[in-house]
Amino acid sequence: MLRQRVIIRTLGVATAVALAATACGPQKTEPAGSASKVPSASAAGSTPESSPSTDNKPAEASPSPSASQSASPSASPSPTVKAIMANGDESEQVRELQARLKQLKYMTVAPTGFYGSKTTAAVKSFQTKNGLTGSGAVDDATWKKIQSVSKKPSADELRPPTVNEVDAPDPRCMTGRVMCISKESRTLAWMIDGKVVSTMDVRFGSENTPTREGVFNVGWKAKEWTSTIYHTPMPYAMFFSGGQAVHYSADFAARGYAGASHGCVNVRDKAKLSKLFDDVQVGDKVVVYW
Repeated sequence: MLRQRVIIRTLGVATAVALAATACGPQKTEPAGSASKVPSASAAGSTPESSPSTDNKPAEASPSPSASQSASPSASPSPTVKAIMANGDESEQVRELQARLKQLKYMTVAPTGFYGSKTTAAVKSFQTKNGLTGSGAVDDATWKKIQSVSKKPSADELRPPTVNEVDAPDPRCMTGRVMCISKESRTLAWMIDGKVVSTMDVRFGSENTPTREGVFNVGWKAKEWTSTIYHTPMPYAMFFSGGQAVHYSADFAARGYAGASHGCVNVRDKAKLSKLFDDVQVGDKVVVYW
């Protein structure tokens, strides 16, 4: 009887390991974050968990009726100066403001259209360095000055497909054709002979089903594939380590970093991944690193 229990427990463990290593799909309940290791402080400022994409927008906040509504007393300029945009506003004009501030290196995160603490700080810094009243709110003089030293943002600047800033490439990515995947910045950079061709946001497995790190090669590709374990679609799959693959994830596109994979490298930009899928060849290198 005791021997039977030992055999059953051994088979159970072996089965669990096999499942984790042969396929992946979105997990239904995962804490925010995508990798098996907490990003360092240097990366936290550019990841969705630290709210760069929401500009610290309160969960209960609702958009103001117009972009001309003034901010709270602490963020507003003097009563004699009318604010065009201020803390708490949400509009397409705010999105343009953020894109222009990013051109000028006062902001590093993607435009969201919501005027929060990060935008307030960026505006105040711009005002201080340009001899304007450092209120953190945009009045007519500030807006005209920003427009005069920046250009009209393009569609990609207003709504960039990649939110995360690309990490410095691992030295192992600097030669040949490589999918260079950083767990710290949560990005994939497609590189050829040390030059970045394209980049995209990625998501990894949870602590229980981590994405493997190291140097691999693309073993095989499948434009249309469904996980044989989790029965979830894995379009544009490029397998590099057993059942782990780079592939498009509709769950990642919908929920972002609120979920995780079962070990695969999820991509949320389908158009970019489709192009990458066409470019990548079986045998190309894959580097997954912190």
